[in-house]
Amino acid sequence: MKIAIVDDDVSVRNALARVLTADEIETSTFASGAEFLDSLREQIPDCLTLDLQMPGMSGLEVQQALRDAGLSTPVIVITGNDDSTVVKRTLDAGAIACLVKPVDLGLLLDAVQRAVAGIRAKPVG
Repeated sequence: MKIAIVDDDVSVRNALARVLTADEIETSTFASGAEFLDSLREQIPDCLTLDLQMPGMSGLEVQQALRDAGLSTPVIVITGNDDSTVVKRTLDAGAIACLVKPVDLGLLLDAVQRAVAGIRAKPVG
């Protein structure tokens, strides 16, 4: 299983990669949505963890670009914003889960397993 990690914060990317690698999950990291989308020419990951608020291209814009390209790569959104409307928007846009920073590692690993199994979270509200 290969997970792509997209977050503009290098410490978050590295922490998520360490946790997933320790669980024997292969990871690749990207500092921006554009960098991740460019990588799809070479390989499509089994799942994607995606920050919502990034400079340039937001996480929601990355989700839309994936849909526009006809890709159904499962997305786990990770955000610093715990507003229920934001959570609902990401789930409505197709995310498997929306986790709030700092991320509970158990919830992250559970979300990855659900994403790969194709089980979506229910929208909040």
